[in-house]
Amino acid sequence: MNIGHVALIMDGNGRWAKARNLPRIEGHRNGVKKVNEIIDAAIEHKLKAVTFYTFSMENWQRPSTEVNALMGILNSYIKSEMKRLHKMNIVFRALGDIRRLPDKTRKLVQDFQELTENNTGLILSSALSYGGRAEIVASVKSMIEKGMGIDEIDESTLADNLYTKGIPDPDLIIRTSGEMRLSNFLLWQSAYSEFYFTDTLWPDFGKEEFRKAIEEFKIRERRYGALPGNR
Repeated sequence: MNIGHVALIMDGNGRWAKARNLPRIEGHRNGVKKVNEIIDAAIEHKLKAVTFYTFSMENWQRPSTEVNALMGILNSYIKSEMKRLHKMNIVFRALGDIRRLPDKTRKLVQDFQELTENNTGLILSSALSYGGRAEIVASVKSMIEKGMGIDEIDESTLADNLYTKGIPDPDLIIRTSGEMRLSNFLLWQSAYSEFYFTDTLWPDFGKEEFRKAIEEFKIRERRYGALPGNR
């Protein structure tokens, strides 16, 4: 079975750090090191898109010290990797209400998007200040602002006003650390996604486990509500 888009819920950074008697932020620093490994794996598997759940709307409720540290890690990553990823023909997309990001972070995110917008390779999306329910609400508001009539609104037009416009829905969603929930991630887009849950904490998740997830996906049968052989 072909696979085009994999989305990842990167969970377990805090528990990884706690198990090693390290500050939580060290878990996040080690977690970000895995991003490039998974990007490389996505390219090796010839994916069209890979999406990382980087920072949720709910994460704004965390202590300001942790939020500031997370934004600092994000800033450092974009600064160090933006030009390299651009040379790899990667397209960067930020999904979410980036207006809430600190000015410095928002500027870096916008620069990264503008630099890579004409590339034609892997679509690398980062869900930042993102919430699935808020995304659907924002889509409805966008249609209203455009003056669309009730007869013009359907699944297609709603999807065209989501943050993910132009990106195929995820075929597979991977969540690390043993948790088995979506946590408000890609609620609309995941209607027919397959799920892969692993007890591995995100800082320990690498190419080999990514490959295992892809291989398991390939042996599943996706029926989209139809009977086998009727699609």
